[in-house]
Amino acid sequence: MTDLTLFLPTVFLGFFAMLNPIGNTPVFLSMVGEADKKTIKKVAFRAVLTAFFIIAIFSFFGHVIFRMFGITLPAFQVAGGIIVFFIGYDLLQGKVAGAQHSNVQINVKSYEDMAVSPLGIPLLAGPGTISTAMNFVGESNKLSYTLLIVLIFALVCAITYFMFLISNRIADKLSPPLIKVISRIMGLILTVIAVQMFINGIFNVIKQFPG
Repeated sequence: MTDLTLFLPTVFLGFFAMLNPIGNTPVFLSMVGEADKKTIKKVAFRAVLTAFFIIAIFSFFGHVIFRMFGITLPAFQVAGGIIVFFIGYDLLQGKVAGAQHSNVQINVKSYEDMAVSPLGIPLLAGPGTISTAMNFVGESNKLSYTLLIVLIFALVCAITYFMFLISNRIADKLSPPLIKVISRIMGLILTVIAVQMFINGIFNVIKQFPG
């Protein structure tokens, strides 16, 4: 995929659907809703910053990790496609995606700890987000495209940060059914991307066979 007019919107929609800022706002609010505005701002910033660093590291150095463990790109595309598919499927069913949101109700000692986990990891930068990022990087295989992917993820993180800051107002304006509809739309986008990831992985496996 080398056409920027197709590649960039796909990356943006993939990350936006995975982070799902609107759908995750109630989760964020349930954790920090009783905190003061300064604490909410600090927690939101630390959560998206944690997610950004995790995805940036995997985007730039994921190939090194692959070589260390003997992982091929097609294998990661197939496995990533399966992971992202089940996350999208859960969202389509109106459920909290288990692989992406595991242990979101964990007890933490402070809001700062909560910002890193479970908000930053795995709520925002879970296995589905990492798989999505690695798939995009693997498709382009160019440093310039990797930089664009990271910048787009930074943009989605900024949107998520803003949505978290106004989480109280969003909760007042949007009804639970509407939030579920938005989450299901995000789920549909994710399932389509997951199927494409899986197809790309299978196609790359076939290309490796001689003849």
